[in-house]
Amino acid sequence: MKDKSIFLVRHHLILFIFFSVFAFQRCNTPVNTQDENLVENYRFNHAEWTRDATVYEVNVRQFSEEGTFEAVEAELDRLKNLGVDILWLMPIHPIGEKNRKGPMGSYYSVKDYYDVNSEFGTMKDFESLVSAIHAKDMQIIIDWVPNHSSWDNPLTETHPEFYMKDSVGNFISPFDWTDVIRFDYENPELRQYMMDAMKFWVAEKNIDGFRCDVAHMVPVSFWEELKPVLDSVKPVFMLAESDQPELNETAFDATYDWKFHHIMNEIGKGNENATAVRAHFEWVDSVYPTDSYLLQFTSNHDENSWAGTVFDRYGEGAKAFAVLSFTVPGMPLIYNAQEVGLDKMLEFFTKDPINWKESPFTDFYRTLNDMKTENQALHNGAAGGEAIFLETGNDEAVTAFIRAKDENKVIVLINLTGTEQQIELNHEKITGDYNEVFTGQEIALREKHGMTLGPWEYRVLTPEEVEY
Repeated sequence: MKDKSIFLVRHHLILFIFFSVFAFQRCNTPVNTQDENLVENYRFNHAEWTRDATVYEVNVRQFSEEGTFEAVEAELDRLKNLGVDILWLMPIHPIGEKNRKGPMGSYYSVKDYYDVNSEFGTMKDFESLVSAIHAKDMQIIIDWVPNHSSWDNPLTETHPEFYMKDSVGNFISPFDWTDVIRFDYENPELRQYMMDAMKFWVAEKNIDGFRCDVAHMVPVSFWEELKPVLDSVKPVFMLAESDQPELNETAFDATYDWKFHHIMNEIGKGNENATAVRAHFEWVDSVYPTDSYLLQFTSNHDENSWAGTVFDRYGEGAKAFAVLSFTVPGMPLIYNAQEVGLDKMLEFFTKDPINWKESPFTDFYRTLNDMKTENQALHNGAAGGEAIFLETGNDEAVTAFIRAKDENKVIVLINLTGTEQQIELNHEKITGDYNEVFTGQEIALREKHGMTLGPWEYRVLTPEEVEY
């Protein structure tokens, strides 16, 4: 994402753009791959290590004063202790200089798909980081920018036919992303180049997958043919920055739940109420494949840099919405430093290091991660339990639901307002003796049960005697 105006264009999903992209996705030439048999015989499966995983996004430039791979490696013990499973590094490639935005440029203006940004260190430094992550039983995915490159990427000289052009033969920037130019996926050689480049990072550098930028602007057929080729090297995790359900069929393990993120933002502003939570997941169940992972988040690099911190958007409800994002069906994301209460919008095109400090948010996020791992009801996709929403007698203010899988169960009650609320639960499945995950309080629920929730109060109840 390059600036705030683009953020608004992308995430309001203007209908013209959506339908144009959808038509483009379905009518282009298949990739001329040497692995056609892999595609024909492929059966889509999620890697087992993704089933209870949380994703942690690392903005390498701002993660430390040094802004290097080595500095990230130095923090792996802390991140492991926090309970995260998959580290997503924002683009690691050299950044273009021609038409650069700001003094240091956008990570999403890629100059070389086969190298690393010297700002972050050397290829050996990156390889060391990958090895260290795996040694701690975590995985690493890298951000991939398939839709466009920098103006000075050597491909503009060696393969100008890889790019879209206007009526007089000039390269085209998507929207007003003036620091990049758009690829043409009608060209089968481009598709093969991009597939080979991505396979290189899996086969030669041992990464575990990709977060794919604006994935809906690249043909679905490309992604469908890429996944089996990568999985033939080793099982990978593919995350699309997109929210089109067709991408969850055989191309991607996970896609963004942008719609729910915006619902949470609107509830935080007071423009929407808790009934929207239930309505959204009823809609998800009707349109997404059964075993889909939807990425749930209260922040990421786009939101933080352009829309505001979680405190700007949710105020005193920041923790309540974080709990919601970890307990609804989906795969949770933490943006770096949310675990220390990140309270500033990080600059995008220049150096602006995170201020690491002691914070109660650290134990809070550790509890969320441990809860996610230990309680199978909260696992990802079909490995977890569906959300059964409960009537509260106060549904506009409080969202309440049960998720259960095998012997595991969790009951979630969240006041999504800044005022005290009364609720009256009435459901046969709630009866039992529970522990509240965050406080350890013992709570006995009966089929009919009334309680008071304070402003933005959340209660996560589990019948298992597990200390998170």
